[in-house]
Amino acid sequence: MYIALVLLQTLVLPLASGVIHLVVAGGHPLVVFGIWWAFWGVGTRLVVAGISQLANPARTAQGILGMEDKGAEQVVHELGFANLCLGAVALVAPFIPGWGYLGALPGALYLGLAGFRHVAKRSKGRDETVATWTDILVFVAVVAGLVGMLVA
Repeated sequence: MYIALVLLQTLVLPLASGVIHLVVAGGHPLVVFGIWWAFWGVGTRLVVAGISQLANPARTAQGILGMEDKGAEQVVHELGFANLCLGAVALVAPFIPGWGYLGALPGALYLGLAGFRHVAKRSKGRDETVATWTDILVFVAVVAGLVGMLVA
């Protein structure tokens, strides 16, 4: 279920939303896809992750990060607050031109840094591997959209 949700939020829905947006309203493709990656890949993904981490911190600590220490759950719980806040700001990306997109940038940077950090980790589980590469994908897509916004 985790992998399906992450792939939906970081690949399928941003692509589908971007195509629909371009067909209906047009626009610069990098900007349009960047906005929808900001909304889905940063916004919904971090909000869902935050809610999950607040409701069940052991899922992230043990299931994704492979940490059995109960103390890790407190850190994951606090991470849930950060994810919730960063995601909430990114949810406005398609609706507030300029500001919304820039509001999504800290979440995209967070995902990129987390993804690059996970690349170096050996013996990742399947969930962590998917999280690693989709984090990097979202980071690259949002930054490409920002570059497109600056060039356009």
